[in-house]
Amino acid sequence: MTDISTRKEQNPLLAPKDLKPSNENMIIECLLNPGVFEFNGKIGLLVRVAERTIQKQGIVSVPIYNSVGEVEILDFNREDPKLDSSDARVINYDGTDYLTTISHLRLLFSNDGISFEESEEYPSIFGEGEYESFGIEDCRVSKIDSTYHLTYTMVSSNGVGVGLRTTKDWRNFEKKGMIFSPHNKDCAIFEEKINGLFYALHRPSSPELGGNYIWLAESPDGVHWGNHKCIAKTRIGKFDSKRLGAGAAPIKTAKGWLEIYHGATAENRYCLGAILLDLKDPSKVIARSEEPIMEPIAAYEQTGFFGNVVFTNGHYVDGDIIHLYYGASDEFVCSANFSINEILKTLEQ
Repeated sequence: MTDISTRKEQNPLLAPKDLKPSNENMIIECLLNPGVFEFNGKIGLLVRVAERTIQKQGIVSVPIYNSVGEVEILDFNREDPKLDSSDARVINYDGTDYLTTISHLRLLFSNDGISFEESEEYPSIFGEGEYESFGIEDCRVSKIDSTYHLTYTMVSSNGVGVGLRTTKDWRNFEKKGMIFSPHNKDCAIFEEKINGLFYALHRPSSPELGGNYIWLAESPDGVHWGNHKCIAKTRIGKFDSKRLGAGAAPIKTAKGWLEIYHGATAENRYCLGAILLDLKDPSKVIARSEEPIMEPIAAYEQTGFFGNVVFTNGHYVDGDIIHLYYGASDEFVCSANFSINEILKTLEQ
């Protein structure tokens, strides 16, 4: 056993039953890995809420977001020969794919990092427009100076890309559009510039040639990205043998940028590992976990909507302690602590 996390005894902190659907025609299917931030003395979560439509007899109903972020429900007759509903996650009608669930981002706040509540002051964030019509997912939050940068997965029939919105007050958001085109996700922006440039981790996918690897990009303005470099690949026989992707923004330590990432096997068992990057040139990998630092060993991590999963894209740091929030079994929001020094010791080994 290599798991060095300390799980909160209150886990799971949030379950689908704890939140209300976004409207009367929807049902919350699961809660997933939240982005995390500190704001006005509180801990904030940006939870991914996946919903499905209430189904009617003889009809397959799927939700999409329109241009102003409102849910529209499309109904298809089950007997229509143009409909293929053999996959519970994705249906196809007349050559076009539709997701059976769509996700939005729900804001919750806490004074103690354990009990979280919604506030009417802060609106939920929904997909808007053509490239977010199937929802928005898995947000990472990076605070640079006084601005929060929200990188998230944009989903539509055009593919999966990375969107960016910024805010200072969590009430008003500026949309920057798609900053990494399909197929790309798992984007985390560093929380300070290096040599005058913004840096970000991201994960383009190339199943035909290459794979699901972590890449590094740089930018003069945080919107336009280039000079891409592949810094971490899958490894045969290890916990990250099939795919890997960045978690939240890297943590600056005296020994380098510490990034907690997810790795998965072909059997879709998701664990967490760590990568240490050079402070002045983050394209240089100093060390990487040989074994996971966290594995799905708790009951709520092994059984749920999609079992054997621990997946993170959010944390906050207090001294040596990383307060990490994660999705368990693609259904629950949980929390665990790590010691930065303890993680660094595993990398030294």
